Amino acid sequence: MSGNLYIVSAPSGAGKTSLVAALLEADRGIRKSVSYTTRPPRPGEVSGIHYHFVTMDTFEKMAQAGDFLESALVHDNRYGTSRKWVEEQLAADSDIVLEIDWQGAAQVRRLMPATISIFILPPSFETLLQRLNARAQDPLEVIARRLANAREEIAHVTDFDYVIINNDFRVAAAELQDVVRAERLRTSRQLHRHTALINRLK
Repeated sequence: MSGNLYIVSAPSGAGKTSLVAALLEADRGIRKSVSYTTRPPRPGEVSGIHYHFVTMDTFEKMAQAGDFLESALVHDNRYGTSRKWVEEQLAADSDIVLEIDWQGAAQVRRLMPATISIFILPPSFETLLQRLNARAQDPLEVIARRLANAREEIAHVTDFDYVIINNDFRVAAAELQDVVRAERLRTSRQLHRHTALINRLK
């Protein structure tokens, strides 16, 4: 048996990055896959921690070599997840979370049907706009495009196993942690991890 693979997706500004960060802080048993991207770093972002920042040429060569478990074009930038890293971590029984968009999520689910997928919704479009503006990192035309794309992204919510509405951050963070904990308690997982105990109790 391998580790659990979780996907967290959301429209830009819904809070998935902050929620995943809170999950990683609260649960040391889960690791985040660091995606590759062609977009430039935002202020404070560090390559290898937030993303692997690469050129379009490098990204395309990696894609042609089959290095990505999934890849997608999002807001004119390319994003991809390292196939080798994820497969190695899962084989070592480690739990992994991917913070990717709905396109990448669909690709991963086709290759790994046991993947657990979670979609983060904002409480309203007004709140989404407020959060995008509060970042103060993107020009107005980029914010407008992200907001326009949000409706298409949200249309794919029914493809996911779980839905969390990020109205109160503390509640949403606790719900995300609950999903991870509950999935670990599935009978198949418990039978695998506690074989000796269960056999003694029979």
